[in-house]
Amino acid sequence: MHTLSKVPETEIRERIARFQSMLQEKETDGALITQNIDLYYLTGTMQNGVLYVPQKGEPCFYVKKSVTRAEFETVLPVQPLGRLRELGGKIESAFGPVKRLGLEWDVLPYGLAQRYIGLFPGAEPVDISFDLRLQRAVKSEYELRQMRQAASHVKEIVESLPRLIREGKTELELSAEIEYTLRLKGSIGLFRMRGYNQELCLGMVASGSAAATPTYFDGPAGGLGAQLASPQGASAKPIKANEPILVDIATTVEGYLIDQTRLAVIGDLDDDLKQAYKVAVSIIREAEEMGKPGVSWKSLYLRSLEMAKEAGLAEHFMGFGPDQAKFLGHGVGLEMDELPVLAKGFDQPLQEGMVIAIEPKFTFPGRGVVGIENTYLVTKNGLESLTTAPEDIIHIPE
Repeated sequence: MHTLSKVPETEIRERIARFQSMLQEKETDGALITQNIDLYYLTGTMQNGVLYVPQKGEPCFYVKKSVTRAEFETVLPVQPLGRLRELGGKIESAFGPVKRLGLEWDVLPYGLAQRYIGLFPGAEPVDISFDLRLQRAVKSEYELRQMRQAASHVKEIVESLPRLIREGKTELELSAEIEYTLRLKGSIGLFRMRGYNQELCLGMVASGSAAATPTYFDGPAGGLGAQLASPQGASAKPIKANEPILVDIATTVEGYLIDQTRLAVIGDLDDDLKQAYKVAVSIIREAEEMGKPGVSWKSLYLRSLEMAKEAGLAEHFMGFGPDQAKFLGHGVGLEMDELPVLAKGFDQPLQEGMVIAIEPKFTFPGRGVVGIENTYLVTKNGLESLTTAPEDIIHIPE
């Protein structure tokens, strides 16, 4: 049907096996998977349908559209969805009674969840969302290959910034040039987020006061944006000399994201901004030292708070004042906001194979944002940076 790369069969089989082991541990008869990214992760296709994964045995993907393409792209059995009200009967006829039904409670709308539960009278709903996200947090070699390739693409962008950035060019113009280059390399141009009402386009290419404009986006910096309908990211503001230019960008290969931030300036920055950048770098170095398997997710964040306070920059850390983000880093993969989350309340340990974007940043209202971000792989020996672009501030002559 087409020549697009497929997810290897061994990859899908391994994912299903791990997921079924979790269902067995939770004594759950099966799970209905409906969210696009979870469907893609477990089937290798993103056609419109519902995947039923039994505790044991072969799953079945019930597809509304396109059955033909789903049959070509996934190694799992595919059947036409037909009438939704008949789905429960189909599943119980094929797999037996469903007494405990796993659902993605974190993303499934209430009304739709009620409809699915109603397909299995008397069944007890079980939230499997965190368990599936935790499984997805540990990346395979196949997934890491895609992410390493994506990292090479953003490195090329950083290396081209001295040529792309000039005084008077708008943030939107710079962002568009970056996006154009990445699209030609195959980026899908979508940066998916699981969080409710969270959206992202490229990342954040912003300068000076526009970069420091507070916004709804749950990150350390949001940017002014081009319009109120999307109040984040690049704006029509011209880039000026001697102000920080934050280039926080992502790209995808086969749907897998990489996330990286670098800092540039035309001319030079004020001494206090340069010092804040040094503190950001020292925080990320400390996280590299701490980030070993078994260390709690929250401990890296708590240590970063201590370092920001010791530097006299606590009020500026990860946003300013009441608009501060309450984390240091986040998992990345098929979504931008995966597990682990480096924040208070997360006592879970880092595991080998997890991938985390760590992004210490400082916001100075009216002046700009300075900081750095790398995407790391958790190895048995600690953190390995997948993003390899130079970290020094990029100085561009006036």
